[in-house]
Amino acid sequence: GVATGLAWTPTGGDILFIEATQMPGRGQLILTGSLGDVMKESAHAALSYIRANAQRWKIEKNFARNSDFHIHVPAGAIPKDGPSAGLAMILALMSLVTQQPVAGDVAMTGEITLRGKVMPVGGIKEKVLAAARAGIQRIILPKRNEHNLEDLPAEVRRKLHFVFVRNVGEAIRYVLKKKKKKPSRPARKA
Repeated sequence: GVATGLAWTPTGGDILFIEATQMPGRGQLILTGSLGDVMKESAHAALSYIRANAQRWKIEKNFARNSDFHIHVPAGAIPKDGPSAGLAMILALMSLVTQQPVAGDVAMTGEITLRGKVMPVGGIKEKVLAAARAGIQRIILPKRNEHNLEDLPAEVRRKLHFVFVRNVGEAIRYVLKKKKKKPSRPARKA
């Protein structure tokens, strides 16, 4: 699974591609991409949330027993640390374990708690401007960051669709929509 996160850097905002993959193993989490300690903690919290809530999301209960998970953040934003990638990490992992891709026009920022709350983060203006430059159409933000949109130019706000979430469940339901099966038509008699 791949999710697009938003990062703050000293030179402005940037987008991060967060990749998750699964392989045979013993339930370990591998992290690469020169991540700082805070991002490593976010990744562990993301996997713990999914393991604790597997039944709720109709994921096989022991999905992690014989698998290792690898989260990689390729080169992009300069400092890859800070509490803002948890939401993107959880959606990359959920995409992987549910086999539902995250749409490429969606980016997100927000930190998560083990109970699935989405916490506010800083640098919203810079992050949103970076998303707009990258052609992102939809942005998921913590509900408690909604007031930060006042700092954005009106023309940027008009171009983008914002989704404000209080918890991980709201983000998952928005991003990983189940594909509806086409109704089968009864065969015509000749």
